[in-house]
Amino acid sequence: MSLFFKEWSDQFKTYNKNIKLAILANLFSQIGLGMFMVIYNFYIRELGMSQDVNGQVISLQALATAIILVPAGILSDRLGRKKVMIFGVLLSGSVLIFRSIVEFQSFLLAAGFATGLFVAFLQVSSIPWLAENSTAKQRVHLFSLHAAIMTGAQVIGSILGGTLTDLFALVTSDLLSIRYTLIIGGMFYLLAFIPIVKMTEKQKVVVENKEKVNLKAFFEKNKTGFKVIALFAFAQLLIGFGSGLVVPYLNLYFADRFEASNSIIGIIISLGQGATAIAMFIGPLVVKRLGEVRAVVTLQLLSLPFLLITAYTQNLWLATIGFLFRQALMNAGNPIQASLVMSKVDDSMKGLANSVNQMVFQLGWAFMGPVSTSIVLASGAYWGYAHVFSITAGLYLVGSLYFYLVFRSIK
Repeated sequence: MSLFFKEWSDQFKTYNKNIKLAILANLFSQIGLGMFMVIYNFYIRELGMSQDVNGQVISLQALATAIILVPAGILSDRLGRKKVMIFGVLLSGSVLIFRSIVEFQSFLLAAGFATGLFVAFLQVSSIPWLAENSTAKQRVHLFSLHAAIMTGAQVIGSILGGTLTDLFALVTSDLLSIRYTLIIGGMFYLLAFIPIVKMTEKQKVVVENKEKVNLKAFFEKNKTGFKVIALFAFAQLLIGFGSGLVVPYLNLYFADRFEASNSIIGIIISLGQGATAIAMFIGPLVVKRLGEVRAVVTLQLLSLPFLLITAYTQNLWLATIGFLFRQALMNAGNPIQASLVMSKVDDSMKGLANSVNQMVFQLGWAFMGPVSTSIVLASGAYWGYAHVFSITAGLYLVGSLYFYLVFRSIK
């Protein structure tokens, strides 16, 4: 165990100031999002709106992110990561606070769409920023640490979100207690602006050329990079479809099937994120044993039995255990995948590669949100969630096997 901690401590000491500031910005933004996302579904309910509205908001947010990710990635490659991240944080935080106040359905939908647009600018620049400020030897550990801190921050946010809502409810109405928590979450997100401003980025050198950029020549030069991006993107699309059926509605699942309180739901969601954070640290050890591709596939396949336990149990403890292990195992491979794709494309395409993979994942959320809510409304709290969890398990299985078959030859 001491060797494990020494390995991570030694790694962290090698990271430069830009990486440490990026990790701090990630911490603030994810605490804010963790507080916001664990409670926001209940805010819509308290306004007297149906579960369909929740599905519409989530779908619009995911669709907006999918639409803007590639343009945001190109802007990040051209204008610089820091400028794009500052723009994203300021506008995202402001929209989150706006969403906490408005009550009309049209505003809720528009604000959800705007959130998807602006969050993408921070989201799309973070991984390329870390890649450009690290060496190839550092990346698996760095991306795992970054993902672990992200999920750890969401743990804090989820606990704060559920607990603050219940505390505020002691002195005010349920609607206002949720609203105050959401506003605090938006303010936490805005705090990410401070470390981002302190980052130092080399000025991008613009070479004046009388000839226009030859897109065909650029494509020919980066043909392998485009192929890798496309293959990764299809794998992410399958996983995104499965994730979009289940993940946005986990808080509603625990509320509908087990009638759990906001605090209990916040604790369960945060425990899942905590388990994921721990699994992120184990990821590099699995990579050493199995290699990157086999590590990703093994972790994803191991998550499937726990997903099915969550689907069919009527016991809150079993549901929680199934949720924790599924969450940890399925997400533990994400930083390994990110490291793999970043190592296979040129610096000039890192923003594009990251944005395309996230875009197709968000498309899954955008398309499957309404499907999930429709199935639950039609089949009820037990069979509805059992059906969507089972479909997700099938999509995860196909996605994992595809990933292995396509990338098993990568060293």
